[in-house]
Amino acid sequence: MTNMHRLFAVAVALVLALVGCTVSPATPDPQEARALAPTGSLRIGLYPGTPTSIIPGAAADDAKGVAHDVARHFAGRLGIAFEPVVFPRNADVLAAGKSGRVDLVFTNATPARAKDMDFSPTALEIELGYLVAPGSRLAGIADIDRAGVRVGVSQGSTSQSVLSRDLKNAVVVATPSLKEAAEMLSGGKLDAFATNKATLFQMGDGLPGSRVLDGRWGIERFAFGIPKGRESALPLLARLVEEAKAEGVVNRAADR
Repeated sequence: MTNMHRLFAVAVALVLALVGCTVSPATPDPQEARALAPTGSLRIGLYPGTPTSIIPGAAADDAKGVAHDVARHFAGRLGIAFEPVVFPRNADVLAAGKSGRVDLVFTNATPARAKDMDFSPTALEIELGYLVAPGSRLAGIADIDRAGVRVGVSQGSTSQSVLSRDLKNAVVVATPSLKEAAEMLSGGKLDAFATNKATLFQMGDGLPGSRVLDGRWGIERFAFGIPKGRESALPLLARLVEEAKAEGVVNRAADR
């Protein structure tokens, strides 16, 4: 099994509808649609390098990622333009979602983030784990929390807040981007990097000899978030998400 095939095999669940269940297609209400996409285009905030968000291609049409593909499906259902807005970091995406510079984000729907945005039902659950550097002596998750071990996390991420609290001996190092995190692993400045396993396997494909450790230290529950003040769009967004799960749109995005 290749890393790309393992990418979402490690997901705890795709939160799909029961076999045989059907969901009536969402009938877009004009007021709900305007609340969801007030500019007339569906703007989704994305950041590169992770299959949960966007992996850029040689051309714009070659881009893929769960957030990218599912939001494009939403725009098609609503009959409006799809406008992907790519930022360097996830923290920038979250800031844009909070301020309303984008209409949608796709992220781990934590209680802290729910203070800044309103969320759809869960679309995807993925294990959290560690990617270790080539040649690492770290054999398992139990080896991580030791003196001298440097664990990278994305700056402003849930992983940063959780591991800064839970790891008592290892040093948690905030990294500005996934690209820089991979460079730090390769250059020996990090011993491990922590995030969801979909992202870890994608990073590992570019780091020969690196390994994603068996086991997990948590689960991320991904959902679509919208800026506060647009609560009237939530019923439509919930219908779109449940429809996308039932029709296999989420599954196909993950496979892609």
